[in-house]
Amino acid sequence: MKKIFYSISLILIAGWINFVFAAVKTGGMIRGSIWVANEGGNSITVISAGTNKVTATLSGIGGPHNLQVSPDGKSVWVVSGHGSKAIMIDGTTYKVHGAVPTGNHPAHIIVTPDGKRVYVTNGEDNTVSVIDVDRMSPLRTIPVGQYPHGLRPSPDGKRVFVANVKSDSLSVIDTASDTKITDISVGKNPVQVAFSPDGRFVYASLNGENALVKVDVEKLAVIDKVKVGIGPVQVAVTPDNTRVVVANQGTEQQPSTTVSVVDVQTFSVTDTVETGKGAHGVVIDPSGAYAFITNIYGNDVSVVDLSIRKTIAKIPTGEKPNGISFSTMESPTPSKPVINFSIEGHETKH
Repeated sequence: MKKIFYSISLILIAGWINFVFAAVKTGGMIRGSIWVANEGGNSITVISAGTNKVTATLSGIGGPHNLQVSPDGKSVWVVSGHGSKAIMIDGTTYKVHGAVPTGNHPAHIIVTPDGKRVYVTNGEDNTVSVIDVDRMSPLRTIPVGQYPHGLRPSPDGKRVFVANVKSDSLSVIDTASDTKITDISVGKNPVQVAFSPDGRFVYASLNGENALVKVDVEKLAVIDKVKVGIGPVQVAVTPDNTRVVVANQGTEQQPSTTVSVVDVQTFSVTDTVETGKGAHGVVIDPSGAYAFITNIYGNDVSVVDLSIRKTIAKIPTGEKPNGISFSTMESPTPSKPVINFSIEGHETKH
């Protein structure tokens, strides 16, 4: 009897291990949601990270270029390129909390690690807008380089690095005083930046050089550069600080279809992964298991298994998916799959 019980136990354990392995490989063990800004479709796609299925579509934001989930996951900030506004959405109800004016042609938006401030790049004005989250009001405007695009905060929240596409530089903002403290020449047409988890280095995509550059944060100087795919745009560093994932967009006429995986130690490309048409945005889940890539000319998101460096799924989105962000909170399922809302009545005046 003991032998039979032992055999059954082994079978059950083996079955459980196979189930867990299968769930991990399909993203089934990840909790949270992926938020995607569909700039061409004037909408936001919300995806369940556990199932890789679309949970909701939020319609009514004009030209959303980029978005960012707050550190606590309770809210999502998105820019409206058509309305020159930063809009705060409740991540649990999908309701608009408020809208704050920005400069002209807002591109990227970030929330500081403490969740108290929001920074927005204004491409047409060569400035960065600073927004007070509690008051839902603009605080000040910081002059930076020409055509600021991507930006990210340091892990400790003390600095914000801004990629200036037409100045070939990164502007460094001190968040205590909200002033630009310096510009760093990095190479041709930097588009977006990403910090290492320890805050020692920042990486920037050089769209005009088909390269990734590495900057020492303490020295404020370039220390390395590596060639990647054609037309790199967004970048992200894995949580274990071993790899940098670079999305290669190419052009609309000749789209790239890959992401480059760069080893941090050797600073060399170790893998080139086929993703989709015009790979643009990158976000990596907190476990470091998967990278999610927006394909701006394919109207979908690729799910890349970073353990095997392969695309394992594609998820349809709206037209021209651009910015992408990960929330550790699971997305609620609304009664209707498409939610239409207006920001009128939620706007903060100057």
